[in-house]
Amino acid sequence: MEDREAERTIRLNDGAQMPLLGLGTWKTTTAEMLQGAVEAAIAAGYRHIDTAHSYRNEVELGRAIKAKMSQGIINRKDMFIVSKLWCTHHAPADAQQCLNQSLRDLQLEQLDLYLIHFPVGLKKVGDELFPMKDGKLLTTDIDYVDVWREMESLQASGRVKSIGVSNFNISQLERLLSVAKVPPAVNQVELHPYLVQSDLIQFCKDRNIALTAYSPFGSPGRTQEYHRGETDPEKLLEDPVVKSVAAKHKRSPAQVLLRYHVQQGIAVIPKSVNPHHILENTRIFDFSLDEEDFKALRGLNRGWKACVLDSLKSHPYYPFA
Repeated sequence: MEDREAERTIRLNDGAQMPLLGLGTWKTTTAEMLQGAVEAAIAAGYRHIDTAHSYRNEVELGRAIKAKMSQGIINRKDMFIVSKLWCTHHAPADAQQCLNQSLRDLQLEQLDLYLIHFPVGLKKVGDELFPMKDGKLLTTDIDYVDVWREMESLQASGRVKSIGVSNFNISQLERLLSVAKVPPAVNQVELHPYLVQSDLIQFCKDRNIALTAYSPFGSPGRTQEYHRGETDPEKLLEDPVVKSVAAKHKRSPAQVLLRYHVQQGIAVIPKSVNPHHILENTRIFDFSLDEEDFKALRGLNRGWKACVLDSLKSHPYYPFA
C-alpha cells in the first residue's frame, strides 16, 4: 500500500480536513514532558494535537506550539488544534468563558475543533473539575441540546472552526441532530478491539459524523478520578491476537491498533511522551490490515470500557447506560 497524503486526513461534514493521527495529551501536565512530546510529535509529522480544559495543560501546550512556530518549523495553518468544553461550563456564559480561557492559554485566536467533553453537566464551584458534596459529584440538569446551541454560537463568533461532541451515544446524537442547525462534525469516543462499538461507527458513518478514537491501546494507566481504577482485563497491547497480527505484518502491537482505526477512516489520538513511541506511531500509513485481521481484532470485543464515570450513571444524560 502506498503512503499517500490523502489517506492521512478525513474530510469533516463542514469541509475541514482533520489529520487522522493526532497526539493525545491527557495526563501530560508538566512543561518538560509536554514540550518534549510536542517537539517529538511535530518533528515526526504530527499536525493534530488534542487537549481539553480539564487536562490543565493548555498553558504548557500553548508555549510548546508557540516555540515551534517561532522557530519557523510550523505555521498556524499547518496545525489542527482540538480542545473541549468541560462539564462545569455548560451554562451559556460559562461556555464562552471556558473557550476564552483555552484560547488565552493556548495563545491562539481560533481553535480548529471544539467539543462538548461529556453530555452531563457539573455545578460550577470555583475552579474545581469534579465538585463534590458528601462524597457525591454535584451535577446540573442543563440539557446538552442547549449546550449545543451555545457551541453553534461560539462557532458563529469565528473563534472555533468546527464543533463536535465527545462521549455521546447514538440516542443522544439522534436527539441532537433533530434540532441542530449545525450538525456535529466529530464524535470523540473510546474505541479499541475490546470496545468495538460497530453500531455507533455505522451510525456516525451514515450521518457523516467523523469519529475520533481515544484510548486506542485500552487502559495502560488510569486513575480512580476518571475511571473505575481498573486496568485492561488482559492488557490489550499484550493480547495474543493483537501480537499475532503484529507479527504477521512485522509491526508493533501499537501500530496494528492504530492502523485498525485509520483504515476505517477513524481518527486516533494515542498519548505518549516517549519520542521513540511517538515516531513509531506515525508509521501506520504504509501497510494494510486484511479482512482476516479485522475479523480477528473485532472478535476480541467484550464491551469493556475504561472510561465510565460510574458516579454519574444515575444522571439522565449519562451516555454509557
